Parts: sequence; structure tokens; C-alpha cells
Amino acid sequence: MKTTLIVFLIVALVITGILVALYFVGRKLQKRQEEAEEQMKAAAQTFSILVIDKKKMKLTEANLPKMVVDQTPKYLRRSKVPIVKAKIGPKIMSLMCDPKVFDLIPVKKEVKAVISGIYITDVKGLRSGLEKKPQKKGLFKKIKDKFSKEK
Repeated sequence: MKTTLIVFLIVALVITGILVALYFVGRKLQKRQEEAEEQMKAAAQTFSILVIDKKKMKLTEANLPKMVVDQTPKYLRRSKVPIVKAKIGPKIMSLMCDPKVFDLIPVKKEVKAVISGIYITDVKGLRSGLEKKPQKKGLFKKIKDKFSKEK
């Protein structure tokens, strides 16, 4: 046999082994995430909150409880997360937010939020509906729209 064929077979076996390992690791992580979501839904409560401010900031700068910062892995402490500063009853708290919900939250308005611990999972308008901000068009979308209008 030629050496190139042997090298090709070895590389193919290694890649197949890596893909199989990633498949099983991915399934395990997906199950873990589903369990965590179920626990969050079980502990969720609906509150009426007044949103003071919202930003994407580092966990260490977000004024979150020390226990939360200690429990996060060290490599994630420097990453920016969506933080909402809100008044819940008489208390002003810093809450983490789901990235999908972060864009929907209006600033300086009162909303009903589904909160699990210090994590906002869902938001509904209290007095009126929440309006979505129009998404910015990318370069290719603009070019596509321009050419479709010309035809």
C-alpha cells in the first residue's frame, strides 16, 4: 500500500473518532441544559419591575452578589453579559437577563418580568405591549434590496 493511502485512512479514523466524541459530549451538555431550564421554570416568579437601566457589562463590574461571581467559571467572569438595573418593590437590584429578552426590555418603564433568582427569563408589557426595535440591515441585505427594487 502506498503511504499516502495509509495516512489518509489514519486521518479519516481520527476525524471520525473526534466527531463521535463530540456527538456524545453534545448530547450530555444538551440534557444538562434542559434540566437547568426546567429548574429555572420551576423557580420562576412574575414581578412588576421598573427598569432603571440596562447595559452589557462584565460580571465583576455588574454589582452582582459575591456568591454569583464566585460560582461562575474564571474564564467567563471577563465576558460581557446583559445586566438590567431594576426597582422591584422598594429594592433596587441588578439582574442578569436572557439575551433574547434584553432587546425587548424598555428603559425607564414598568414591565412584568418572569424572574428566576436573579435571571430575567421573559418580559411582558404592563400598560401597553412591548415594541420590537427594527433590526439593522446588513450590507448584503441592503444590496439585495437595492437590486430587487431596480428590477
